[in-house]
Amino acid sequence: MSEESTWRIRRYGFCGMRSKKFDGFIDLDAYDTIAMKIKGDGRCYISTIYTENWVNSPGQQEDNSWQAFVYIPPQDRWEVLKIPLDRYLPTWRGNVIQAKLEMNPARIVGMSLSVNAEGGVPGAKTGPGDFRLDVAWIKALRAL
Repeated sequence: MSEESTWRIRRYGFCGMRSKKFDGFIDLDAYDTIAMKIKGDGRCYISTIYTENWVNSPGQQEDNSWQAFVYIPPQDRWEVLKIPLDRYLPTWRGNVIQAKLEMNPARIVGMSLSVNAEGGVPGAKTGPGDFRLDVAWIKALRAL
């Protein structure tokens, strides 16, 4: 939708990419950081790690999600962004769970990146419009 549209919607929509659900689990227990080599466009993105469901509704199909903001100022060069695993917040349907919970990095079932239309990092570009995030690689590191 363009800003000139006569239609008005509260939410802008969603655009993201998600890994296939892993066959079993990815065990990142030996690591403490997710690193990404990216080129940003000035928008804020969301990195999500999905773990085996034990927080939201045990016994249900929905995985637990842990989210952190991804932001690199607009520039035409690659940057390596490092996000400590303990910076990922537990979320449910896009809302932060206001409880002290700890991710189990040994039970990761998937990962995703999505564009964040509103809010996020102060100074980030928001609202309707084009977006682009180039990703060279994503790795787990022992950095701390």
